[in-house]
Amino acid sequence: MTAPTDQAAGARRTEGTGAQDDLCARTATELLAGYRDGSLSPVDAVDAVLARIDRLDPLLNSYCLVDPEAARREAAASAERWRRGEPCGLLDGVPVSIKDLLLTKGWPTLRGSLSTDPDAASDQDAPAVARLREHGAVLVGKTTTPEFGWKGVTDGPRTGITRNPWDVTRTSGGSSGGSAAAVAAGLAPLSVGTDGGGSVRIPAAFCGIFGLKPTYGRIPLYPASPFGTLAHAGPMTRTVEDAALMMDVLCGADDRDWSALAPYAGGFRAALEGGNGDAAGVRGLRVAYSPALTNDPAVPVDPAVAARVRHAADVLADLGAEVEEADPGFADPVGAYHTLWFSGAAKVVEHLTPEQFGRLDPGLQEVCRLGGSMSALDYLGAVDERMALGVLMGRFHRRYDLLLTPALPGTAFEAGHEVPPGSGLARWTGWTPFSYPFNLTQQPAASVPCGTAADGLPVGAQLVAARHRDDLVLRASHALLTALAAEGTVSLAPVTPRPLA
Repeated sequence: MTAPTDQAAGARRTEGTGAQDDLCARTATELLAGYRDGSLSPVDAVDAVLARIDRLDPLLNSYCLVDPEAARREAAASAERWRRGEPCGLLDGVPVSIKDLLLTKGWPTLRGSLSTDPDAASDQDAPAVARLREHGAVLVGKTTTPEFGWKGVTDGPRTGITRNPWDVTRTSGGSSGGSAAAVAAGLAPLSVGTDGGGSVRIPAAFCGIFGLKPTYGRIPLYPASPFGTLAHAGPMTRTVEDAALMMDVLCGADDRDWSALAPYAGGFRAALEGGNGDAAGVRGLRVAYSPALTNDPAVPVDPAVAARVRHAADVLADLGAEVEEADPGFADPVGAYHTLWFSGAAKVVEHLTPEQFGRLDPGLQEVCRLGGSMSALDYLGAVDERMALGVLMGRFHRRYDLLLTPALPGTAFEAGHEVPPGSGLARWTGWTPFSYPFNLTQQPAASVPCGTAADGLPVGAQLVAARHRDDLVLRASHALLTALAAEGTVSLAPVTPRPLA
């Protein structure tokens, strides 16, 4: 796909824009219901998505690869299976996109870098991609990422700038910014992203969709990330129901990932309504609402963002949760995170020639130089700090089932910048203090759309649970998002980006 032009801004909700846009507004759950009763066809759904990509992605630049021929071939095969009454899995015929850090058989994995070979197609699928194929999902294409997924916005030397469907002058966030923009704009209802410091939750919050970073190991990864056990894969969707459906597909052991967890007993869709033995909804759950998270917040939260997250806390209380304002009580662990992340970045590029290194994103070059200067003792000291934070959060969750925070301190800023212009911040971690701590602790965490700020841009509320309690994050997120949609605070329909007249 070509890079978008630097035209204008604005977005509108899809409202009666034709049969194809109606199909693109359907969730995966709704599409599957239509396939099941014969009122919808995977061929029509995929054709609608491809047409919408052709029309809208020149504004967004959310895809770096689209394969219409393969998608239509897979859709036709799915339609025939549904005609026979023999769907092959839980996602048969649903259009899906894949972040371009995950191996996909027959397609190159560009990783947003000029140092990768655009003609080197992979001969195997990453575990998440393999699971999607097993369940009949139609792979539409691969979504953009900053170079090697190194930062919290999506722009880079190979694919250019990915833009926010709500306002194309703003960033989509990152590093799964292409996935978030595609889902928000109805360019396939599902996407698989990765999250090493907020890379699912940051763009989900900026683009007004749902994004889940599951417990580390819940979704297997291969090859192993150079960023080590900070890296998670996760679903990106417009509804929590669709995310739970994806989790039922993506989770489970894979012999290529020695750290993968065993399959989750009972299923995540069942967990949304208490089907695993818990009470439905959030009634009786103990929720800590933390407006600042740490003892020494480095970045103030925008008052409009704080108000939307405060409202989310009130809604949870109205739904029967026991909500109390409380902070976990830790100092910002950004130093430890930088040690682990920067050294991982240095590992990513260690095979490059000096000429290739010189063509990297300048910010990535700087981070890699810092990472390369760190010692083994520096790394082990960061591991010690990480372990202490994990112990602290483990104790915190003895008292509270869930932690509620802002997903981000502000809304999407001008595209093409690593940090908000004029902020004085040096790195993307300066404006993401709510996300990376929970990569250090490996806890499940989600960004839930909770309305818009004064500038009309989306706000996300973050819900965090103890390790292995992905079911609680999904269940509470589902209850919260359903309530916010019912009161009109949040719309679950896709947005349509538009240029200035």
